Amino acid sequence: MLVLLDRDGVINEDRPDFVKSPEEFVFLKGAVEAIARLKSAQHLIAIVTNQSCIGRGIITEERLASIHQKLCTELAKHQCSIDHIYVAPDAPWNATEMRKPGAGMIKAALSKFRHSPENTVLVGDAKRDLQAAAAAGCHRILVQTGKGMKTQKDGLEPDLLPVSVAKDLAEATDFILQGRFAA
Repeated sequence: MLVLLDRDGVINEDRPDFVKSPEEFVFLKGAVEAIARLKSAQHLIAIVTNQSCIGRGIITEERLASIHQKLCTELAKHQCSIDHIYVAPDAPWNATEMRKPGAGMIKAALSKFRHSPENTVLVGDAKRDLQAAAAAGCHRILVQTGKGMKTQKDGLEPDLLPVSVAKDLAEATDFILQGRFAA
């Protein structure tokens, strides 16, 4: 299975002022171990992340690369890795199809890994994550970390359903490994 993970609010703490440096990148409890479990079960894993901080001029692509290097270094300590990181650097006012809720990053991952949407699940914390996955025809898991509780409280439109709801990435991983997510 291809597992697509949003970054901020799913893997690491979401910050209202953006993650601007490796020091501000703080893993959520259990996220590294969850990714390690997915990899040990032979799943492909890609991150699909909006990073408007680049389009807004807050950080450079080089700074983002250093943040992702921290992520990869920590995962390597647990004998696992991410297969690819997709980034939409667009500012919201200059969005392309790559920026979620557009499905561009998801479609790119499906193409690269030669997976069907039916054999792909996206784990996200925001409505735009679910919208992008629905547009691409992928399974959807909403985590309650990051923006997830607010997303759940605000309610989801019928065209986004079915959506499984997990407490965090660790529980979402349980769902994936057990095949217990909404189809």
